[in-house]
Amino acid sequence: MAEYLTHGPAETEALAASLAAKAPAGAVIALFGDLGAGKTAFARGYVRGRGIEAEVSSPTFALVNEYGAGNQKLYHFDMYRISGWEDLYSTGFFDYLDTGAQLLIEWSENIEAALPPDCIRITIEKTPDPLARRITVIGAD
Repeated sequence: MAEYLTHGPAETEALAASLAAKAPAGAVIALFGDLGAGKTAFARGYVRGRGIEAEVSSPTFALVNEYGAGNQKLYHFDMYRISGWEDLYSTGFFDYLDTGAQLLIEWSENIEAALPPDCIRITIEKTPDPLARRITVIGAD
């Protein structure tokens, strides 16, 4: 387990980029955190850290956005509106697990029972400083 304190979205993105550079192919990155905690800022940095040039936004209504190609492919999920197994199956989530691509999942608390046991768990928490975030990483080397 590692803990970090960032002092704004740019630092959160930079931390995510550095973690992305070390994550193995096919990794499942499970993001946990309240509304407005910085999950999408983390996702922007993570995508950039994978060497992918893309406009990153939360896939709240699309449920999944695809970035990159080949061995750089990354699927970015938003599970905010998922409330049960039927909803989860309708996203195609289990099919994406078999692609070998990395999966970056916002609102992982909504699908915790379906996460692979070897996923990288990242919790982003607000602090008294409105710009600072406490970021805990479990499962990454």
